[in-house]
Amino acid sequence: MDLPESLDGRRVSLRHRVGERDGRPLHSDAVGELTLGDDAVTVQTRRGPVRVRRDAVVAVRAVPPAVPRRPSWAVVARLEELCADAWPALVERRMGAWRLRAAGGYTARANTALALGDPGMPVPDALDAVRAFAASHGVPPRVTVPAGSPWDTAVGRAGWVLDAGHGAGAEVAVLVADLRTLAAARGGPWTVTAPETPDDDWWALGLHGARPTPTQAHVVAPQGVPTAFVLARDAGGAAVGQVRASVVEDHLHLSWLEVVPAARRRGLGTDLVAAAAAWGRGRGARFGVLQVALHNTGARALYASTGWTEHHRYRHLVPVR
Repeated sequence: MDLPESLDGRRVSLRHRVGERDGRPLHSDAVGELTLGDDAVTVQTRRGPVRVRRDAVVAVRAVPPAVPRRPSWAVVARLEELCADAWPALVERRMGAWRLRAAGGYTARANTALALGDPGMPVPDALDAVRAFAASHGVPPRVTVPAGSPWDTAVGRAGWVLDAGHGAGAEVAVLVADLRTLAAARGGPWTVTAPETPDDDWWALGLHGARPTPTQAHVVAPQGVPTAFVLARDAGGAAVGQVRASVVEDHLHLSWLEVVPAARRRGLGTDLVAAAAAWGRGRGARFGVLQVALHNTGARALYASTGWTEHHRYRHLVPVR
């Protein structure tokens, strides 16, 4: 069968002969991305590649892209737990499958109740406990839930709403990547290092010249969590970009990506992430994970261009006052 070159690289449904029975041909179907070869074609299916001789192809047609599969809530919960371990709160208490966290108000991630399952009591009672915990540590009551999850629904039914006033972003995308497939460093007029202790320049860049408080140091540079403080310097030695990288189990967690305005759109962000990925692989990490606010379109575009894809989203919910 003559296969149109226009189908190369597209998702197709391909029927091909696989043998015969009682003098009648037997056929099989393969659905996936098509790669044309001289003597054979390959269909990359969800179960793996299917190679078919060209003369065995009976019919082929283009089909719409596959609908992405939503990860199970168990997988989402595990990833959220890893992210919480990589960005530890100053104070934490378990309440069933919920994690009550406080860090003096420094970042929403370290000052929320992370709801990932059964809190061990009725949800309204759990939310009362969240309020009490937050009040005792001087932070606003807030619950973080994977968007669309049963826990999102349960907290919403109890009257909690999106924290729309949260400046850093109340809705967040969680992105993942295979560290082996991330974009390689481009190189530029800078030097990138990945020390495991933050120096004064790293802190100054991230905190706009300020020194870290003890709480900030606990969250950003925790004891017991392997962490690299990746820093780029220009030819004059000035710090021009940074990212924080932590390894938890087989995942590399990235946060605090910062590039000074004068160095943007020159590939430095890609180089910082590539350096972090190389450090993480050396620490045994296989996959990457990071969180980015939905309204941060520039960062999301950078990550998409370097190999990151959305895994799920989460939302910050607060009580109606």
